Amino acid sequence: MPTAETPLRDEYAAAVERVADRTLAVLRDGEGTAALADPDSLVPRPLLAAVRVLGADVFAPQLLTGAEPDGTTAALLAEARVAFPAPAPSSAEAALVISWQDWAAAQVLARTPYGAAVRPPAVLSDPDEVGWQAWSKRMAQLSSLALPTLDGPMHDAARTHTLALARGTVRCMLRRDPTTAVRLARWLAWVGAEGRPLRLEIEPVLDRIRLAGDGTSRSVLELTIAQCLLNGATR
Repeated sequence: MPTAETPLRDEYAAAVERVADRTLAVLRDGEGTAALADPDSLVPRPLLAAVRVLGADVFAPQLLTGAEPDGTTAALLAEARVAFPAPAPSSAEAALVISWQDWAAAQVLARTPYGAAVRPPAVLSDPDEVGWQAWSKRMAQLSSLALPTLDGPMHDAARTHTLALARGTVRCMLRRDPTTAVRLARWLAWVGAEGRPLRLEIEPVLDRIRLAGDGTSRSVLELTIAQCLLNGATR
């Protein structure tokens, strides 16, 4: 049964799609910055929520080309983080996922006047402790960390556990979950961009997701970032 929150939730979800689509257009067309909002106008809350959700990915066009994060987008993300504090986690592991997502955004903001570097959170349990299925699910939630110039303990974990990432990707493809699969493939592409050997051919996976993915702008953004990493983005 619809509730009063349903229209608002739909509005926020639509805003995420719009921001992802605008970021995607910049990636494809090389426009430089996404110009997500008029800096002289009041920013609508749905837009702030969308920027908060995408986090570091709003800077993907700059990070993938070696450019500096633009100040307008940085100011918008900083405002979004104030307007929408981190949600209450459902578990200790979920809390770490949120902390790592925030860490990635903070690391990029630290290169601008709108933020400062923060220490990395604790590392998530590794595949030997929780199994590769659970670990790869958490890594998919951290796909926004898989960007050039971001590096930390979870990136070391990705380098170490490429087999778990590959298994997770294949499992998601077999389960017809291309949304999670593309986020894991993005991690593999990030590792591959360092010249490290992988346990899975990523190109056929990305090709399949192009055909069978959910078609949302956010998933296509993940796919495009993965492809850019495979194509040798600046690191």
